[in-house]
Amino acid sequence: MHNGLVAIHATAIVHPEAHLDGDVEVGAYAIVEAGVRIGAGTRLYPHCYLTGHTTIGRRCQIHPFAVIGNLPQDVKHDGSRSYTVVGDDVTVREGASIHRGTAAESTTRVGDRCFLMANAHVGHNCTVDDDVVLIVGSMLGGHVSVGRRAVLGGGAGVHQFVRIGEFAMIAGGAIVHMDVPPFLMHGVTGLVGPNVVGLRRGGFSAEERNEIRACFRQLYRAGLPFRRALEIAAESMVTTPAGQRLIEFLRAPSKRGIAGIERRVRRTGDTDLPP
Repeated sequence: MHNGLVAIHATAIVHPEAHLDGDVEVGAYAIVEAGVRIGAGTRLYPHCYLTGHTTIGRRCQIHPFAVIGNLPQDVKHDGSRSYTVVGDDVTVREGASIHRGTAAESTTRVGDRCFLMANAHVGHNCTVDDDVVLIVGSMLGGHVSVGRRAVLGGGAGVHQFVRIGEFAMIAGGAIVHMDVPPFLMHGVTGLVGPNVVGLRRGGFSAEERNEIRACFRQLYRAGLPFRRALEIAAESMVTTPAGQRLIEFLRAPSKRGIAGIERRVRRTGDTDLPP
């Protein structure tokens, strides 16, 4: 069903039971299957593939060979109906993929203004908040959650059920198997410190930035058991909204645990030795 002016290339395949709002453009050889809903002003580039019970928001850009709403890569999926929801103003570049949920009636969600670069992957049942950037080749396993304005570097991989906090920065090539707290940077093997540049660009006050720095030192540099350090930070150090959100994240239930600091090495000749 088409509402308003919809431009569909003669070679594209759009199922009659797909719903396209006004001013949608469908490029050559693109495929839109039954059950897909596409918001006004969205452009589908040639050769992209949209399937399943998938909803695409307004003004999105879906580039060649992107796949949205396909079957989850999960042996537990039994063919039951599940969903994919993509927000407004989202860009999905070449070869990127977003898979539908695994369990019946479950959903994979991508928020507004996200940018999935070439060959990025969002696995089944992920929740990706607004303004997230997944750089080329980054990968989210099933049930991963990513907070707003987080950035994953090229080729980074995130284990299933991991939580990535808001304004977190993940280094290119990192393998993340534990939760990354908000406002922090995760290097190749662990946390390295606050995401100072991201916080400044995000409009956080000097007080908030300083509080995040102080909390990081308390949690990871004071030499205390983590839970004890967390309680001290919560009781005596946190006064700003950013600090409060950091504490809330660390206190919330976790299936994977909280990431630790990166192990540094110093190089002596050809041998890496612990510091």
